[in-house]
Amino acid sequence: MPYKLITVETEDSIAILTLNRPDKLNALNAAILHEMVKALKELSEDENIKALILTGAGRAFCSGADLTEPPYGTDKNQPGISRAEHTTPFVTFGVVTQLLDSFTKPVIAAVNGIAAGGGLAYALAADVRIVSEQATFSAIFVKRALVPDCGVSYYLPRLVGISKALEMMWTGDKVDARTAERIGLANRVVPHDELLKAAREFAYQLASGPSLSIEMIKRMAYTSLKSDSVMTQMAVEDFMQQVCRESEDIREGMDAFIGKRPPKFKGK
Repeated sequence: MPYKLITVETEDSIAILTLNRPDKLNALNAAILHEMVKALKELSEDENIKALILTGAGRAFCSGADLTEPPYGTDKNQPGISRAEHTTPFVTFGVVTQLLDSFTKPVIAAVNGIAAGGGLAYALAADVRIVSEQATFSAIFVKRALVPDCGVSYYLPRLVGISKALEMMWTGDKVDARTAERIGLANRVVPHDELLKAAREFAYQLASGPSLSIEMIKRMAYTSLKSDSVMTQMAVEDFMQQVCRESEDIREGMDAFIGKRPPKFKGK
């Protein structure tokens, strides 16, 4: 479907979803949130897509909620709200977080500028953050006398530790790209004009691999955060290993190894 406030590009087996309100620093209003929900659902169901890049147009990744408009993104009585959205915490903002969190394929946030508030949440919900040297991060909520939402209080302590997360949430101060890399908030910092190139290269690296294995590894890693013992986690590993053993890609991997050639995985 055509979008007005986001763009969705597909390049072979990767997709790039760009928030496209550069004049508003890609701030989140009801319209852009509903477009994100629609796009994420479609991309999640598209078996040809093996990796997703999330980024922003212009100077910002996403500056958070658009405070110049009514807070329809959190209003359960907003026009056009679905039953599923009505029963989701924080309504449409929360649906986007939920869709990013449950996206089975790798999600790469290419953070080109400020990621604040809900924008910070969506960057945190990605699996990997490749960031421009001009990027900054802010849990800005406290500066509006609010508390973090959209999942920030869940993701942030898991990424940077409780003390640093509290510092960021208590102050709302900006964290620059190099500091973000040092504390584990960013995987990699690259020159600003090389950001999408770096994100694409990583996305293609993943997309050209055995995508079933890569999806199982993602699921396994997040499950491990909730596992109560190594025995519980090994049971998860055993199940997912069996799924991979039954794939076509494992035979291709073995044949390529024996034939001393690069493998050509199909994700099946």
